[in-house]
Amino acid sequence: MPATAHPADESAAAARGRRRRIAEAKQGLRELRIELAALNHRVGSRIEIKDGDFDCLDVITRHGPISPTALARRTGVHLATMTGILDRLERGGWILRDRVEGDRRAVVVRAAPDRQGDIFRLYGGMNSSLDEILDSYSDDQIDLVIDFLGRCTEAGRSATDELAGDPA
Repeated sequence: MPATAHPADESAAAARGRRRRIAEAKQGLRELRIELAALNHRVGSRIEIKDGDFDCLDVITRHGPISPTALARRTGVHLATMTGILDRLERGGWILRDRVEGDRRAVVVRAAPDRQGDIFRLYGGMNSSLDEILDSYSDDQIDLVIDFLGRCTEAGRSATDELAGDPA
């Protein structure tokens, strides 16, 4: 006669299985971060931009025009260091500095639109792979992935703000 599992044992096994899956998901995110950092480093090397400069360019591209102060805050880079980064990006033709109307001293930086194609081409392999992967999911599954990534992004932003001492 087969032994039946006790409900408490089944519950404990289910909890262990869930913890294991959660740990696997976190580990998967860490592995993804490592691979994306390596990819970004390779792309940055091809276009001759340092890793930190490339991160700033990505923020400028996605969230610009942005003030140097806001960019420094967003990336955790000291403002004096940011000046050097922006100087290098401007010399390379990657960004433009625009005066803020009504304030002669203030500037915002934005990505130079004619240079973005250089970067997009280098990410072509990854973008093609992502298209294939996402094409294998249903619309509902893609919505779940979008929700998950958005919530992870917000969690990362909150953790960053907390470490920076910025409760906002």
